[in-house]
Amino acid sequence: MNYIERLYTSKLKKYIDNFPVLAILGPRQCGKSTLARHILKSYDSIYLDLENPDDINKLSEPNLFFNQYQDKLVCLDEIQRLPQVFEILRGVIDRNNRNAQFIILGSASPQLLRQTSETLAGRIVYHELTPFLYDELNQENDTNTNEFWFRGGFPRSILAIDNEISIVWRKNFILTFMEKDIPGLGFNYPAETIRRLWQMIAHSQGQVINMSQLGKSLGISHTTVRQYIDLLEQTYMIRVLQPYHGNTKKRIIKTPKVYIRDTGILHSLLGIMKNEDLLGNPVVGSSWESMVIENIIMHNPDFKSSFYRTSNGNEIDLVLESGNNKYVIECKLSTSPKLTKSFYNAIDDIQPQNTWVVAPVDMPYYINEKIKVCNPGTVIEDFKNLN
Repeated sequence: MNYIERLYTSKLKKYIDNFPVLAILGPRQCGKSTLARHILKSYDSIYLDLENPDDINKLSEPNLFFNQYQDKLVCLDEIQRLPQVFEILRGVIDRNNRNAQFIILGSASPQLLRQTSETLAGRIVYHELTPFLYDELNQENDTNTNEFWFRGGFPRSILAIDNEISIVWRKNFILTFMEKDIPGLGFNYPAETIRRLWQMIAHSQGQVINMSQLGKSLGISHTTVRQYIDLLEQTYMIRVLQPYHGNTKKRIIKTPKVYIRDTGILHSLLGIMKNEDLLGNPVVGSSWESMVIENIIMHNPDFKSSFYRTSNGNEIDLVLESGNNKYVIECKLSTSPKLTKSFYNAIDDIQPQNTWVVAPVDMPYYINEKIKVCNPGTVIEDFKNLN
């Protein structure tokens, strides 16, 4: 299998050259190790997999090991498996007093890897890696939009030889995540409850969260539901999209929305086995919406992202803000999307610089000078030109 270049490779090399530690965080199996090994070829380096007992044994005396390889760039993969090493890293980093000392890879957010924020402050830069984004695959592979949408972006899912292998991989990923990954982070949460919550979120994809209703259905408290949702968010399985808080006099819905971030995982949780089954499923519109939103947000991580919904039904799927500039994205699963009065009312409320209606269309076209209908690839390119 040929290596597929990731979007931020050059930026990550720049981070390595200008910080002692680069942390690449993201869900398991999203390509962190492959990317790191590719980058390490440009450096005098060494790679340790902390899920490998042989590599863990090499760190039985970590100070001795790091002293022996003090001139190398050391990559520590799945760092959450050996959290005690963080405290030692600080002393090593300060003693060596140079950039490009460590790359650490982890499957949990900085909030879960508390040791990094406590011990490596001022020495570390973070980067979130997602599964493949839409245009990363289309650089060379010319991946079909429907295939990417159905299978999601996890490498072993989207690059599988056929849908059957893709589905088998995703089912096993879900099982491993619940039975191995969550306990590996130190959480003694019941796997069956997490699975049921995950599936309930999938069935209500893109809807506002009702913690009390979820808790009642699961037989747990709403505070416990919040803990589980926080865990799923901080392990990159779901996205909690906050409501818009801009300057408007309208009564805005203040409860966040929740999405399964990867559409391939979403479809597996819903038991959708074929693309044709997806098109007839009630969640199909929300699935398209989440694919579009996830790709746009992760291409523009420095923008503030939110959704807009008022109590009288005016709604926009995604609002991106950068400084005083506001940009609006509405998702429509139709080759001839129809825009409602509530959409135009929301545009009047927000007053964005530009608006995109993202739909499965071949050619972009304008409804007026500020509203453009286009496919996902076009809006991604348009945002690159804004930056």
